[in-house]
This record gives sequence, structure tokens and C-alpha cells, in this order.
Amino acid sequence: MWCIGVLSDEYRRRMYVLLELYARPMSRSEPVICIDEKSLQLIGDSREPMSMAPHRPTKLDYEYVRNGTNNMFVAVEPTAGVRVVSVTAHWGKTDFIAFIDELLTGAYARARRILLVLDNPNTHFRKCFDDVLGSIAANKILRRVEFHYTPKHASWLNMAETEIGILSRPCLDRRIPDRDALQTEVDAWCYVCRNPRVSTPLPSRYF
Repeated sequence: MWCIGVLSDEYRRRMYVLLELYARPMSRSEPVICIDEKSLQLIGDSREPMSMAPHRPTKLDYEYVRNGTNNMFVAVEPTAGVRVVSVTAHWGKTDFIAFIDELLTGAYARARRILLVLDNPNTHFRKCFDDVLGSIAANKILRRVEFHYTPKHASWLNMAETEIGILSRPCLDRRIPDRDALQTEVDAWCYVCRNPRVSTPLPSRYF
């Protein structure tokens, strides 16, 4: 459920900055990239499900097995339709910094600077880079990064949050037993997003 906070001067200032960023035309040298993350409970079956048959859906036992959690970092460049998703074991400073480095050296290696739209967890600030990497190594990365934050209680202004909802409903709204299964779902979704007219390859449950 979305919650609109107090419309303070800071709220308005941050909101207008983000709206201006979203209104910019696509730029390969300075792309606007929204980032968010989602923790997912891994749940397995305690008994073998009854397979799907004509006129009969798959049937699952009500008991299940908890297999811990995994995390997804999601980056989306709205004007270009580019999506990058990284499945990680944890959601922490080190993982977030590794994801930013992955963007800078991978999909956006040729960008002069990336403009990041983020919400406000304590893992998303410059100090985390200094803490993990040291100031010299952090500066080397951050000279190509510009941070922009959503207003407090307004993470819905981050388009990556909407993107995670679009990923979750068709792909993750079921029992995901382990990291391999989660990665398969994410890879299939990313493939279809890049190739919207192609229906395969997809996990076997889609056929």
C-alpha cells in the first residue's frame, strides 16, 4: 500500500528532481537508472505435488519447507527499456556495492556517468562505499555515479519498485524452492522483456 508522507520542502524538492530526471530523453552517456531490491522467502514442497492434468490444476500440500531467503537487486532504465537483475544470497552494503560495480563495468561500461534513483535504506549512501572499499577505491567508482533519492515515504516514485511488482506477479507469486529456481524465473522474465514477441525459452511451467 502506498503512503504519501508530509509534503515538506524536502519532499517536494526530491519529487521535482525525480520528475525532471524521468522527463529527460534517453542518454547513453548519462542514463537515468532506477534501483530497488526485494527479499524473497525460498519455499519448497514437503510432499510431491500432484501434476497438472486436463481440467485439473496442479495440487500442492498445505505444508511447506522454508529454505531461507535470497535477494534480488533490480535496475531499470525507463527510457531505454533496459533491465538488469542480480540474484544474491544477502542484502547488505557489500552486495549493493557489488551490484553498482556490475552496472558500471557491464551494461553501462561506456556511460560517462550514471544517474541513480534510489530509496533511503542505509545501504544506499556514499558512506557505505567508503566503509567497504576505502575512500580511494570508493572515489574511483563514485566519480561515475550521481545519487538521487526519493522523498521519505515515497519509494513509489522509484520506477524500479513498480518493475519489481511486474516481475513478482507472474513469475514469483508461487513457491520458489531454491536459488537456481529463482534465477531461472528471473532469466526467463528478462529474456521476454528483451524479446517481447518471443514466447520461449521459458521455464517448463509456462508451456
